[in-house]
Amino acid sequence: MRRRRLLLVLAAGTFATAARAQYRGVAPGQVLRGNFMQERRIKGFDRPLISTGDFVLAPGQGLIWRTEKPFAIVTVITAKGLVQEVGGTETTRLATARLPFLGRLYDLLGAALSGDWHKLGSQFQVTQQGDATQWELTLVPHAGADPVAMPFRSITLRGGTFLDEVRIVRLDDDSDHLVFSGQTLGTGEPSAAEAALLREAGK
Repeated sequence: MRRRRLLLVLAAGTFATAARAQYRGVAPGQVLRGNFMQERRIKGFDRPLISTGDFVLAPGQGLIWRTEKPFAIVTVITAKGLVQEVGGTETTRLATARLPFLGRLYDLLGAALSGDWHKLGSQFQVTQQGDATQWELTLVPHAGADPVAMPFRSITLRGGTFLDEVRIVRLDDDSDHLVFSGQTLGTGEPSAAEAALLREAGK
């Protein structure tokens, strides 16, 4: 259950970041950075769980999702798998080959990064509203989708020049609301420390 919860939380952040990359046009050789606030609502809890942190996205290399509060946790995802560290110590390592859901998550990331909306359309019913200044994109899994590989009721993305917020409703009706800020897009490679994290997760 803990592993499943970890992947669902990461799904929220990873897909949201990938969608942001699509609208800002992140290309190989560029690095996208920003901050996030994530509000999670779980059945049985009166108050939402709030976390904040930052992320680094490098096309073709992977995503680093760093939660700073309430606990310092670093999660890294690449084409080969996922690694999580707490206090500099590795606590979780999951291989894409052994977890179909993780592989699907990475495929969705790649599709959004490359602007392959046809591929997203093969997984979701896509509804678009608004214009370039204020848009909304809603993704709903097709009827009969595998609930293990696609554990969402809907994903709603809203933004303008950048992606501003994401709402994800899961099959168990738990939900995530992510708000992004301070995003920057630059050229060059990740820092030495970031590159080391990506290499380790890619083993």
